[in-house]
Amino acid sequence: QVQLGESGGGLVQAGGSLRLSCLASGRTFSFYATGWFRQAPGKEREFVAAIDRSGSSTSYRDSVKGRFTISRDNAKNTVYLQMNSLKPEDTALYFCAADLTTSMRTKVLASDYTYWGQGTQVTVSS
Repeated sequence: QVQLGESGGGLVQAGGSLRLSCLASGRTFSFYATGWFRQAPGKEREFVAAIDRSGSSTSYRDSVKGRFTISRDNAKNTVYLQMNSLKPEDTALYFCAADLTTSMRTKVLASDYTYWGQGTQVTVSS
């Protein structure tokens, strides 16, 4: 079992940057595929980015490609989401998710993930 804790959210002007971090408990973080999802008020949770166990494969939703970068440091049990050129439509509660897996593929569906953090708020002002 793993527990996830997100940090790094905040208020930023359009065009600015933020880096989200997700710290995982436990000693086998390298066995978990991880991802970032977000949920805006009144909307469903949506996929943002995912990374495989080793960090060699990544996936992104189209609207963040070229602006967001997901990465991980298994030695630090941490996954990151670097967000550049932020837009007001990026405003949401951002969640980190993890799933124990033997696969080296990324997971892009919320239903693929077993463990979730509490979320960190990102607000982008225009």
